[in-house]
Amino acid sequence: MRKLSPSEAAGIVNPVDSVSVPLGPGVPGDFFHALDSREDFERLEINGALLPDLFGVFTKPGVSYKSGFYGPAERFLISAGADVQFVPSDFRGFISMLEKVNSRIVATMASPPDADGWMSLSLHAGAHVAELRRAAADPDRICLLETSEQFPRTFGIEPEYRHAMHVDEVDIVVEGDYTPINLADAPTTEVEEAIAGFSLPFIPDGATLQTGIGGIPNTIATALAEGPGSGYGVHSEMFTSGLMRLCQAGKVTNENKGVYDGYSVTTFAAGVPELYEWLDGNREVRFLPVEIINSPEVIAKNDNMVTINGAMAIDLSGQIVADTIEGNQFSGIGGHEDFVAGAALELSDRSLVCLPSSTSVDGNLVSRITPKLPSGSIVTTPRHMVDVVITENGVAELRGLSVRERALALAAIGHEEFRDELLAVAEVWPS
Repeated sequence: MRKLSPSEAAGIVNPVDSVSVPLGPGVPGDFFHALDSREDFERLEINGALLPDLFGVFTKPGVSYKSGFYGPAERFLISAGADVQFVPSDFRGFISMLEKVNSRIVATMASPPDADGWMSLSLHAGAHVAELRRAAADPDRICLLETSEQFPRTFGIEPEYRHAMHVDEVDIVVEGDYTPINLADAPTTEVEEAIAGFSLPFIPDGATLQTGIGGIPNTIATALAEGPGSGYGVHSEMFTSGLMRLCQAGKVTNENKGVYDGYSVTTFAAGVPELYEWLDGNREVRFLPVEIINSPEVIAKNDNMVTINGAMAIDLSGQIVADTIEGNQFSGIGGHEDFVAGAALELSDRSLVCLPSSTSVDGNLVSRITPKLPSGSIVTTPRHMVDVVITENGVAELRGLSVRERALALAAIGHEEFRDELLAVAEVWPS
């Protein structure tokens, strides 16, 4: 193992090379920023997802970036003319994709070594754990861990899922001081409050929860924290600030979940700085690889599983668009389909897809519920998996309904300016 500064580590990248990094909080930030000063890249291929920061290296000639999930940084880089390309894959699919890409350098963030030399993988387990170890075992590849005191020491479930690597196991340790991304809470809107109100009756005491990213899931988690319910469990791809507040309120016990009892389990975490401080040394939250957390079969083993996710649009057949706008990539597939599918395997489990009934495009009000998806739309989650759809106008429970009944139920929760038109189409929906 070699200890290098970020600038020294930037020197190990060849003009023709390949680098793979994890999603979001797993991106080694000081190492990437140190690459900003390099001007000699001929063909540098970087694989990652959901960049937490704007890194100048992606704007350099000869640098290409393949991303499995877009965030604000990716969208900005595309608008600036950078070579950014989307790779369609759900989060679990990143595992085989990384193995096929076989980048020479595989890197991630970690907390500094403890007294025994173990570096916690901190905020991200995801799809990279196996690839990091493959790179570490291959003399022709490099396993690089960047450490920072700002990143919390978190835990897996031993012995099978130790969420850490030893200094003797890796090739390079970069000593930095990078700070995790601050996903500040946006002010709650009346629409989000209304959607949360319709969602709460589907979440009984003792339910096991998954919440996606965004204002609506955080509003629901906050409402649960402030409400009378108790005894919840957590099994969530992303651990959010809202889930932290639910735990802080004493509402999470993780008792009798059916799988991983006693722990809140997740595969990555992102939120406000308080979340990272709260996670540091917290053994009640455990980080597991994405193939465990996002497995529909594992999800279904939880008792009274309730999954909460968003959508961009939905048509009257129930097809969900969750990661594109007018066919253009906006975010990513992530675990959307997995958590909708997992909750569909048990009658006692529920999947909530929550979205405002309308949005504004160039100053014009547009319905998010449409008779048919526009030409060129890309479906994230197919109609047959969808259970409950919630807007600020009410609830459409689709499980067990015929295609016409589903269309009528979805039309009924549309925006008032479009509802009559939607109902008219649904009335004559083909059987």
